[in-house]
Amino acid sequence: MKQPTKAIIPAAGFGTRFLPQTKAMPKEMLPLIDKPIIQYVVEELVEAGIKDIIIVGSSNKRAIEDHFDMPSADLLENLRSGGEKKRPFIDMVEHISSMANFIYVRQKGPYGNATPLLSAAHLIGDEPFIYTFADDFFTPEANATKQMIEVYNRHEGGVFACTRAKGDEDYERYGFAAGESIADNLIHMNNIVEKPGKNNAPSELASVSSYLLPAEVLRYIERGLSTYEGGEFTFQPFVQQMIDDGHKFFAKEIDDATFYDTGNPLEYLKTVFDFALRDEKLGDEFANYLRSKL
Repeated sequence: MKQPTKAIIPAAGFGTRFLPQTKAMPKEMLPLIDKPIIQYVVEELVEAGIKDIIIVGSSNKRAIEDHFDMPSADLLENLRSGGEKKRPFIDMVEHISSMANFIYVRQKGPYGNATPLLSAAHLIGDEPFIYTFADDFFTPEANATKQMIEVYNRHEGGVFACTRAKGDEDYERYGFAAGESIADNLIHMNNIVEKPGKNNAPSELASVSSYLLPAEVLRYIERGLSTYEGGEFTFQPFVQQMIDDGHKFFAKEIDDATFYDTGNPLEYLKTVFDFALRDEKLGDEFANYLRSKL
């Protein structure tokens, strides 16, 4: 089977919940300690074998392009003037631009998560690919992308990364997978229900963050656009059409992982605290500081 080597990251949103901070800075560039959120996502993809990363953005997302570009001559000169102690920073910033092939595409089309897929479809061809967001992700060391690829290789189908719902509000925020349990933390999907509410949810497995999708889903979305009549243009109904047509999809609960959703200020702050507490250099001192405050 063809292995996924390409990933699409949608990054065209305005991040209105973080205004005024996101008036000039993309929400994907909000920092977790010393890295922007999107870099954690990219590093996971690269570790899982992804070579080409397609970022679907808009005119206000130049900071993302600049971050993954070669460092400026002024920055390098400043670091070199700092002597040998600054050498690790030179290696760090130069490595960022060489992690993968970065391709930038402007988003065009109706509002919804299917539109970034159409914007990048011409770069995918007939290969399976990863579709992942840059404001929610799993614990980096769990590498959700690797886990999805393992399911794909074993069962030959699309894969949705999932986490167990933690509260009633999750049933109003995420899609939920239904189907036959075929292994621990793995469902052969026959249905995906968007934001069903707790009483109507078919399971506790919430579809979040990342997807391994067959290229054929792009054909379904393209056909669907021709009959689009307004509203949110999402890709999940087209996955349901594929399931109904006999295509295989699986819902995988990501093992040994914490799911982080940094798309709103409170969850972002929780994520910053978690990353600070687990940081090798800062963790102990930060924990002591919190104890002194609490």
